[in-house]
Amino acid sequence: MINIKDKNLYYVGGVVRDEILELPSFDIDLCYEGDAIDFARNSGFNIIKTNPDFGTVRISLNNKEIDIASTREEDYPQKGHLPVVKNIGCGLKDDLKRRDFTINAMAKNTLTGEITDFYNGMKDLKNKKLRVLHDKSFIDDPTRILRGLKFSVRFGFELDSDTYKLQNEYLRNINYDMSYHRVRKELVETFNLNSAEAFDKFNEQGIYKLLGKNQKKVKIKGDVIKKKIDEFNLKENIWLIYMSFFDLSELALTRKEKRILEWAEKLDSQNPTNNTPKESLIIHSILNKEIS
Repeated sequence: MINIKDKNLYYVGGVVRDEILELPSFDIDLCYEGDAIDFARNSGFNIIKTNPDFGTVRISLNNKEIDIASTREEDYPQKGHLPVVKNIGCGLKDDLKRRDFTINAMAKNTLTGEITDFYNGMKDLKNKKLRVLHDKSFIDDPTRILRGLKFSVRFGFELDSDTYKLQNEYLRNINYDMSYHRVRKELVETFNLNSAEAFDKFNEQGIYKLLGKNQKKVKIKGDVIKKKIDEFNLKENIWLIYMSFFDLSELALTRKEKRILEWAEKLDSQNPTNNTPKESLIIHSILNKEIS
């Protein structure tokens, strides 16, 4: 936590959720109910930079850089892409409504320590449920489906029935004009957890359809992939191994990632060498059962 106390300054999102769950939190998100830039200036903080279009400010305090966001609303004129910021300085309730799930839509006042919970996030935490804040949540941002998958395996939560229904409806009518850069980011965070459960849900629930058109469900089970990753003691590109069994042509893979997949294909007709990436060996081993 930080040593800034103000009646309009709040911890928001994951840091509040994790504190309630008694889990360590690595990110601290601060939100000022009003204009955060004016707050920083009027408080005499050492300002590093500001972004008036988003209402954010970065300050230096006790040799640490701290970001503070103004309360704001967002609109999605182009569904599946970055939102447009509007109404900077709005009420806290309207700011929290733009979050992905109720468990991430709580705030804790830095002055009083009081938790604000307009959308029953505390109840959903207790019931281990993931619930979106409105019916068009996945339409606005389909990467929330991947975040829901990530939270489900991290915390042992499940989508509530209405949210699960909304997910299925979206996956039957996907808008493929989406930001695949954001899709990739969520895939990396989700599957670097090395969770067989995440893969099986991704496959069985049809979430793989977010990777692009003409995707197909695969027969491989998550525990098979996890076992090989653990055997090879893989520490990097874990997400790529899980996703390698799908068509990744829509994702902007790095040169190294493309080379890993190309190597895996070449191994059909070429013996592995000392230079063969571990990732390629794992993919080849799972598909062909030729490398122990």
